[in-house]
Amino acid sequence: MEHRPLDPPLSVGAFVHARREAHGMSLRDLAALAGVGVRFLLELEHDKPTVRMDCANAVLAVFGKRLGAVDRERE
Repeated sequence: MEHRPLDPPLSVGAFVHARREAHGMSLRDLAALAGVGVRFLLELEHDKPTVRMDCANAVLAVFGKRLGAVDRERE
């Protein structure tokens, strides 16, 4: 049996962007559903390092997800 390496996990921004596009949503559509501003959503999709967790969770909730603690890769 051949072992294939797992795909690296997506960043939160890449995940949100991919899911938004897969669902045919505009930035405005998703922002309205999540109750956040378009600017926040743009910053989230571009992986701004400082975003509000409650707002990020509101966006992720649209896709049935939330932020959580995950193991960090060793350097």
